[in-house]
Amino acid sequence: MSRSDFHFELLHVDRHTGARLSRLTTPRGVVDLPTFMPVGTCGSVKGLTYDQVAKVGAQITLANTYHLALRPGEDVVEALGGLHRFIGWDKPILTDSGGFQLFSLAKLTKIHESGATVLSHLDGQKLELTPERSVGIQERLGSDIAMVLDHVVALPAERPVIVDACERTIRWAKRCQAAHRRTDQIQFAIVQGGLDAELRAWCARELTALDFPGYAVGGLSVGEEPAEMYRIISATTPHLPADKPRYLMGVGRPQDLLEGIGRGIDMFDCVMPTRNGRNASAFTDSGELNLRNACHRYDPQPVQADVVTDWSHLSRAYLRHLFVAGEMLGPILLSLHNVAYFMRLMRQAREAIANDSFLDFYRDRMAGWNAPPSLIRPC
Repeated sequence: MSRSDFHFELLHVDRHTGARLSRLTTPRGVVDLPTFMPVGTCGSVKGLTYDQVAKVGAQITLANTYHLALRPGEDVVEALGGLHRFIGWDKPILTDSGGFQLFSLAKLTKIHESGATVLSHLDGQKLELTPERSVGIQERLGSDIAMVLDHVVALPAERPVIVDACERTIRWAKRCQAAHRRTDQIQFAIVQGGLDAELRAWCARELTALDFPGYAVGGLSVGEEPAEMYRIISATTPHLPADKPRYLMGVGRPQDLLEGIGRGIDMFDCVMPTRNGRNASAFTDSGELNLRNACHRYDPQPVQADVVTDWSHLSRAYLRHLFVAGEMLGPILLSLHNVAYFMRLMRQAREAIANDSFLDFYRDRMAGWNAPPSLIRPC
């Protein structure tokens, strides 16, 4: 396998929005875009087998460099045949670089120009995570898409802080690119710049000049208002290459996915489907359901009839019973439903784009979720 075995095709752009129908071909399979990547941070989509995840339509999953480096260690994964064999998933895998953990574990992290020193959240041991180390870990894991190490800052922040992190992200991207040796793996760069549209555009242009195979929009969904996130996506995507995939990291709610798609985003990931499922929250076309609520005690309806899983015929009343009784089956079944719901949403979005009806689909879904639409028509 070589990098020439990876190929991105832009098939169609919706006539009324920036929504893109495309395809990413990898040596381990084709990914239809737009897509949602279930998150398997430690090599496990929580509570689910990878066979279940594949059966509901997932074509690509995500794992995390920082967490796998700590436990079990990239040396263990490599010795056992690489991440795909280790977890039992033969489709594409994207690995995050660990950059988000430098942000989320800020109290345990010291950023410096060479990289970052992180105190493990498990046992306090030091992990030196440099751009070169991040690349090396991901190469030993053997993922198909590796993310560059970036510098994420908490928002709001003073402009000099954001500028410094943005410039460091570009320098680190260059170092990641220079350190990359594995020919059966591609790298995506990550655009930073906080909520400053000008900085985002500049960072996108600087990274585009480096000619990475794909680009991500990072540092969002970290506490800012949704409208601010949408504004920054709109300001960033026009400066990214049309002939390469675009990935919005760590997002998110179903309405965020459609807002991103309408602005030209192709790929998403988030822990929300399984995290919400473990907490009795189900995604539906009418909004989220809390299946602990007493109103579901006698409810014979399925969670959503046309979201197909092996158990989709089971009633809301039964699922509520599982949660109230503390049965572990409840979180498992609802996590699978939520992943299946996100996969269905992406399939429907792709069909709508192909038919130039994404705007109607978007409005219909937003009305069902009782979410105010904010998509700005670019044309």
